[in-house]
Amino acid sequence: MAHLVAIDLPGGPTFVAALQREWDAGNAVLPVDRRLPAAARAAMFASLAPDRLLDEQGAHQLPGRGVEDGDALVIATSGATGTPKGVVLTHQAVRASAIASSARLGITAADTWLACLPLAHVGGLSVITRALHLDVRLIVHEGFDADRVQAAAREGATAVSLVSTALQRIDPRLFRVIVLGGSRPPADRPANVHTTYGLTETGSGVVYDGAPLDGVELSIAPNDEILVRGPMLLRCYRDGSTPVDAEGWLHTGDVGNLLPNGRLNVQGRADDLIITGGENVWPEVVESVLGTHAAVRDVAVVGEPDSEWGQRVVAWVVPNGEAPSLAELRAHVLESLPGYCVPKELHIAGALPRTSLGKVQRYLLLRSTDGFSSNG
Repeated sequence: MAHLVAIDLPGGPTFVAALQREWDAGNAVLPVDRRLPAAARAAMFASLAPDRLLDEQGAHQLPGRGVEDGDALVIATSGATGTPKGVVLTHQAVRASAIASSARLGITAADTWLACLPLAHVGGLSVITRALHLDVRLIVHEGFDADRVQAAAREGATAVSLVSTALQRIDPRLFRVIVLGGSRPPADRPANVHTTYGLTETGSGVVYDGAPLDGVELSIAPNDEILVRGPMLLRCYRDGSTPVDAEGWLHTGDVGNLLPNGRLNVQGRADDLIITGGENVWPEVVESVLGTHAAVRDVAVVGEPDSEWGQRVVAWVVPNGEAPSLAELRAHVLESLPGYCVPKELHIAGALPRTSLGKVQRYLLLRSTDGFSSNG
């Protein structure tokens, strides 16, 4: 049986060489998030059970278990629910993702990919796997640094994968192609920036600018859940379970609809939906409006239990200078959205809890008592 090798190395040529070496040996790789505290790292190892570890001190045996032949990667999910799972992707799936995404972006041998997102997540790692499968030149950074990213572009990097917060810190004109994932994209973005929809379970983005990649099928279930089918889907989770049904459809847990032109409109995670007074409120819709207020630098919206309304809309705001009042934000939202969408409570925070790919960890906001609230 092939081994599952946890690679705990900094991003760079050494990491890429180690990944290629283990693949050549028939093993699968679990990239380790080097920022994890000791307890979280131990919990991940216990759950995902690698049987080998490769770090800067060398190779080590672990009390884990191997993988099936043909498995390429085991990737921990971003932990949006607080409990990561190990997504098992085969070589066939990884190659299918690399070919389809590169074709959509028009990547050729003249391009150079820059990987600067965390390699423990599929959004960062897929830059490397695309380059390896298509034999495209590759530059890998340990993490995102705006100055280094722009310097790499000036030195020949033409394609990069970013999240919205990183995009705002560079001159996007330096790159021919920018793939944008993670949190909601900015409303105004250059033509060379391509927004993506995908999950760890889909091996990276499978919908670009609303249109599915070649070979990818989309469907909307009766409960409005987005279903995805295609050759790049996971084989299973590390525990053997699967979110793919008998007909090959991945149940994403996201809610959306297909527009008349066939493009996908993603409304949000089904678990994030706020039902207040019988009305449905999607947090990302309210966040998009609040984010246009001059006093709002960052914002997240959650639904808190409410004895009268079932749930109430609550806004967490990182101010841009002087903190806005709840009354100001309510009036701002009412200019664009119905009254049931306005926040009934406001928390001011210094920063919002986000994953390394920029996704708000709403479950942490629901548990938090930090900041202060203003009711009205």
